[in-house]
Amino acid sequence: MEFEEGDRVRVSKSGVEYEGIVMPSTTGHIVIKMNSGYNAGITPQGATVTLLQKKEDIASSGKEAAKPEITARTGLPKVSILSTGGTIASKIDYRTGAVTSQFSADDILQAIPELTEIANFSGRAIYNILSENMKASYWQELSKAVVEEIHKGADGIIIAHGTDTMMYSAAALSFMIDTPVPIVFVGSQRSADRPSSDNAMNAICAAKVAVSDIAEVSVVMHNDSSDDICAIHRATRVRKMHTSRRDAFRSVNSEPIGYVDYATGEICTSLPYIRRNERILTLKSSLVPKCALVKFTPGASPDILGWFIDAGYKGIVIEGTGLGHVSTDWIPQIERATSHRIPVMITSQCLNGRVCDRVYDTGRDILKAGAIEGEDMLPEVGLVKMMWALGQTDDYGTALDMLKQDIRCEINKRSLE
Repeated sequence: MEFEEGDRVRVSKSGVEYEGIVMPSTTGHIVIKMNSGYNAGITPQGATVTLLQKKEDIASSGKEAAKPEITARTGLPKVSILSTGGTIASKIDYRTGAVTSQFSADDILQAIPELTEIANFSGRAIYNILSENMKASYWQELSKAVVEEIHKGADGIIIAHGTDTMMYSAAALSFMIDTPVPIVFVGSQRSADRPSSDNAMNAICAAKVAVSDIAEVSVVMHNDSSDDICAIHRATRVRKMHTSRRDAFRSVNSEPIGYVDYATGEICTSLPYIRRNERILTLKSSLVPKCALVKFTPGASPDILGWFIDAGYKGIVIEGTGLGHVSTDWIPQIERATSHRIPVMITSQCLNGRVCDRVYDTGRDILKAGAIEGEDMLPEVGLVKMMWALGQTDDYGTALDMLKQDIRCEINKRSLE
């Protein structure tokens, strides 16, 4: 039986039948997206394939009728959804069985009608990229779009973003924008074609936060493996801690700001937060992208630091061991960097806990070489903060003071453990 990608087929083998749409295969297996939403790969030997529908007919029969217009509802707040791409802004293409990044506010509202009970939404695609392709110039573009939407009267902002680098983007906007309204990053670990997708719950909980009194940049994602509660993570305290679990995001060195009950929509807070209209809208979007995050490993050559210095990098964040250490042969390169007025910040690979370079001789020598401690800051937050601080001033001493200062709750004054 002749069939091709995008056709709907039934595959029978060893007494089991699989029905779905043929997907691309690089292994010689017959790969289909089944009606359940999951993929199946079947070796062709001994399999019987029945063609059910050609892809042209699927495309013809699958043409969507005109979507009903979504009208604004009196009395509801206004929320702007800004899309950058990622799994949450994807949907299945039934011609091929593949998941594609497509987005509009109407698409999301049609897929998740519960949102229309929470707010009146407008949508805007800022860009459509995989989150690993994010860069500093995109953060700047995104921050300006957020400010434009607030100026237009948005009571809250939702940013649909890929999960892999969402923590970097959230931290960047946290430093760049003084916001009078909630700015909520949300993503999805599993695409909409999968029965276990978390896109609807995350989006609904994000919308609840977007119309709340929590006027900070936050990340809203599943809190556990069940569909019951989403956590509201502070942008400078959150990290993706698992490759695929729906509750991959965790607050580090801090509790979440609070939680959203999916069933009731109730928000319960556990930390103090900036309230709606407490800040005056201000944009400080200048960044210096040429900064590096360097992970120290045993035996790593100090030439690594030397390369960044000679390549003209403007700031370096080192992810050191334990309390914030590197080997002694790295210290001369740290001193060379700081003598060239290149700030060097020390963070820890341990993530939990606090850097303290005054306990051992190596740490004291690192401080003597001019490095500063990143306290209990996450390394990636340290990198983003370095880019931002250097974008705000040309003065080396002022930049160091900003890096040491707690600006967006990225530094706890003391550690309790």
